[in-house]
Amino acid sequence: MDSCLLSDSSRVFERADPYAVSNYVNQHVGCHAIRLPTVGRPEASLNHRKFASLDLCRISYGGSVRVTSPALETIYHLQVLLRGHCLWRGRGEEHYFSPGELLLINPDDPVDLTYSDDCEKFIVKLPSTLLDKTCRDSQWLRPADGIRFAPRHNLQQLEGFTGLLQLVCSEAESAQTVAQVQEQYTRIIATKLLALLSSNVSRVLPGQGDASFERIVQFIEDNLKQDISVEQLAQLAHSSPRSLYALFERHTGTTPKGFIRQKKLEQIRASLSDPASRVRNVTEVALDYGFLHLGRFSESYKSAFGELPSDTLRRRES
Repeated sequence: MDSCLLSDSSRVFERADPYAVSNYVNQHVGCHAIRLPTVGRPEASLNHRKFASLDLCRISYGGSVRVTSPALETIYHLQVLLRGHCLWRGRGEEHYFSPGELLLINPDDPVDLTYSDDCEKFIVKLPSTLLDKTCRDSQWLRPADGIRFAPRHNLQQLEGFTGLLQLVCSEAESAQTVAQVQEQYTRIIATKLLALLSSNVSRVLPGQGDASFERIVQFIEDNLKQDISVEQLAQLAHSSPRSLYALFERHTGTTPKGFIRQKKLEQIRASLSDPASRVRNVTEVALDYGFLHLGRFSESYKSAFGELPSDTLRRRES
């Protein structure tokens, strides 16, 4: 695989000063800082191609170099390990990436990587605007606080992705490359990432989303006396909790918990108003629907319907 990802025709540095390579990376691939080992003189190499809105980079530092950055801010880094290993530190955990594994760094993720002496990587820099636009064009639900991917992936589980990267590199090095073709490839890469990698994007289409929301509402109405969690609803909708909140905001203008509370209050009001119901007092029905703090329940009820629950019950009995 590695021989097909940027050949020597894309070579910018070979056996060069790591700091010179680092400065070039800062200009074209992403801001970072490097820390060299205290002994030895590592020699770095770098291949690079600009490809539409992407940057393609193949890099090795030739030593146990530590690479750090507060965050990438407006770009994503897709990093495929070709040789050696790389220690990643992030989100309170550590992992040694080995050949065939893929690291996806989000714009707000701090970067802390330590290369082995023989480590070589292939990196794709993607602007966040590309992924945002692809999400909109596909009519997928983009979270309000931005698209976030899980950091660790295995290339063997991403069908067709390795071949796509090889085609992109071949096109980037072609003497007859066409701008429109490059644009098409970048959209395919962005779509593949959003479709294949674990992320907080909901890939339910609008029509499907409506059907999904109807199922959720039906589940809530069928289980109003139960303690319904956001996690249950997200599983039912086949989405992340963040995507679920966005779905409720779009359909109801409130949160899942707010919607459930409103439905419970409506059902309690119907019970208190119905002469045929067996409700004996307000406390009984409130506890039955999970309202343990009766004072707060009364406040919520009055805010929703303009009267206390005791008033509703009294009117039924009069």
